[in-house]
Amino acid sequence: MRSTSPFRRLLPAVLALTALLSVSACGGGDTAVPGAEAGSSTQPSNLEEVYANAVVADAAAILPESTMARIKERGTLIVGAALDAPLLSQQDPANPESIEGFDADLAKLLAIYILGEPNIKIVPPASETREALLQNGTVDVVFNTYTITEERAEQISFAGPYLESGLAVAVKGDNKDINGIDDLGGKTVIVGANTPAVTAVPEKQPTATLVSFGTDPQALQALKQGRGDAYVQDFTLLASHSADDTSIKVVGQPFTTESYGIGLKHDDEEFKAFINEWLQKIQADGTWGKVWDATLGEAVEAEAPSAPEIGSVPGS
Repeated sequence: MRSTSPFRRLLPAVLALTALLSVSACGGGDTAVPGAEAGSSTQPSNLEEVYANAVVADAAAILPESTMARIKERGTLIVGAALDAPLLSQQDPANPESIEGFDADLAKLLAIYILGEPNIKIVPPASETREALLQNGTVDVVFNTYTITEERAEQISFAGPYLESGLAVAVKGDNKDINGIDDLGGKTVIVGANTPAVTAVPEKQPTATLVSFGTDPQALQALKQGRGDAYVQDFTLLASHSADDTSIKVVGQPFTTESYGIGLKHDDEEFKAFINEWLQKIQADGTWGKVWDATLGEAVEAEAPSAPEIGSVPGS
């Protein structure tokens, strides 16, 4: 799917960026990776080498009676992740067993680190159920553009951050006058109601006129209809839209920072340290950048950004 994407676009160098299909949730059957055991996810073709060379934890790192040991005994990593987030974690309608994207592919690589195989089971969470799924043990980890906050960290723990995003600017595909937030003075700017853009845009551009819409599709439609000069929303969301729709494009750099973490059960310090060590390894050996290039990088004509520093955000 991603390897044949025709939509690689002129987008910002981004930020410091900054599956088993939910068998249990959807009642479907286990998916299979070619050459892997039933129950594993499908590998994207352009990440085959990455998967083949993925780091596997030493046996000594799988501490007795730890979460890692329980996952290894089970043979499957259970992941809270989306099925409908393009470039992050999206199910291929033509091949429901295939789920790809930055979050989904990292989850498969974490499964390889623990199990030696990309055996994952995805349970799609709602934003309001993620903490409960971790607390009651339904899922082992959550990869779900899960913003690290100190308030959430009182209920669950976060490994990472593993990805940084932020608010960015989208315009119509033929717009050559707006190249980012600095060009929005005096312009009509579309924002989502009750989103961070409502306060962030006036802070950067006090003379901009905001027009808010209740949903993201409504805001996108308004941009295409010319009811505003630009649309300000989270970069990853805009990149996903622009990857599938050439009538819009993302311009300039994100002008805020939002850090995503891997959600874990609260106070499981062994598992948190284990995952953070894995993150540092895949950052150091270039795996992180290769996954980014094959997923979110599909919508960005630039080198992969630097991965965020582990533990750099309060709550992580």
